[in-house]
Amino acid sequence: MLKLLCAIAIFLYILSEVFPKMDVTFLISSVSLAIVALTFFIVPRFVKILGGIFLASGLFMLLNSGAGWKEVLLSFGPMLNLLTLFAMVPILALPIRLGNYAKGIQKFISRNVKTSGQLYSMTSGISYFFSIFMNLATLPMTYYSMRPAANLYPLQNRERFMSRAITHGFAMPLMWTPVTPIVGIVVEMTGVSWASMLPYVLPLSIMGLLLDWYMGKLAARKKRQKGVEYAVNEMAASTEVGEEGQESSGKISHIFIAIIIFNVLISILEQKLTFSFIILVSLLVIPFALGWTMLLKKTKEFKVGLKDHFQTHLLKMKEQFFIFLAAGFFISAIQFSDTNVLLNKGIDAVKDLIGIEVFIILLPFIPLALAFTGLHPAVGLALLAEALNPQNMGISPYVLTVSMLAGAVAAFLMGPYNATIGLMSSIVKTNSFKVSNWNISFTALFLCCSMLYLFLLEFIL
Repeated sequence: MLKLLCAIAIFLYILSEVFPKMDVTFLISSVSLAIVALTFFIVPRFVKILGGIFLASGLFMLLNSGAGWKEVLLSFGPMLNLLTLFAMVPILALPIRLGNYAKGIQKFISRNVKTSGQLYSMTSGISYFFSIFMNLATLPMTYYSMRPAANLYPLQNRERFMSRAITHGFAMPLMWTPVTPIVGIVVEMTGVSWASMLPYVLPLSIMGLLLDWYMGKLAARKKRQKGVEYAVNEMAASTEVGEEGQESSGKISHIFIAIIIFNVLISILEQKLTFSFIILVSLLVIPFALGWTMLLKKTKEFKVGLKDHFQTHLLKMKEQFFIFLAAGFFISAIQFSDTNVLLNKGIDAVKDLIGIEVFIILLPFIPLALAFTGLHPAVGLALLAEALNPQNMGISPYVLTVSMLAGAVAAFLMGPYNATIGLMSSIVKTNSFKVSNWNISFTALFLCCSMLYLFLLEFIL
């Protein structure tokens, strides 16, 4: 029942975006309310408490503002855009899996990597590369592709080594890749186009990746154990491929080409069509993945995988559906009750007190702080959306875009309750708080680089 309701909600949302003249708002709100009611009894306790706070607070604001039952019902439905993207993006992992690219990557690594420092950079780089296209599917794909290679090196903690390399590399493209929900919500909030913001966010993204590589190599140099056993392991890591190396390298290039084509398509369609950025990505996922698998001659397997995705993935998203729909209800209540006006005044007061330049530089810490309360960065930024209007604040929308996305990346790296850390902790079979702690030093340095970068942007723009 729940799986069907989630599918109906996504279908109705897409229908309302593609055919805006069709008024299905009441149906969307009714289905969203039903999903919240059903998931309330099956989500974990913490998620239930957090969502319950959103629902209770939102209901209080609505009733206190004189809202009737119709206004209360119609307040359900916001945030379905992000849920649709969450549901659709993992489909892009199907051609990766069907093409057996993981095996090709393992062979490529065995032939080219000679030191543990290089292994770290390669793992981080591949995670960055996959994240551009695959979102959360990057984490298991990179881990299971690269983890066997880690056994060839005398690392003190292999799971920590892999977790840091994968999550750091994974987080950096989240500032700009079109398959990331947070990019979609920030683009809609600030009013900039995706293509126009790339020159401002790409340098910080690449800077973060280079910083991670430097830190990884520095740590490897400090902890390197000299001796025969290490030298043997280093040699073993750089051999054992032979004739299949060329084929594996070619297969990796397929993913690179696919990423370029997908991003170019998004950029072109964004200019040509009137659809929102989020719905555009959601609509493109299935035909693009189908076209890729047709080239692989795996169309039948793709259809089976697609059917299995919708049968299993939507149920796995029950916590996301509950918390995001509850947060959407809370945001609607803020807008209906004009609480957003008070929020705007509060943020304006803080901005006037510390100065707009300092406020923008410190803004990345807000999503990070909210992440420790259990809020997804997308939810946290959506709550602040009304108060962070670049025109009202008198700042460049590009500076605000970079500031918000930098904060979101920090939240992905450290938030112990978000999907990134949660999935990584389950993969390495370690407590999520411990996985979060592994990222402290890199996140701190990345935030320092972000603050300096924002300062320079404010000076230039």
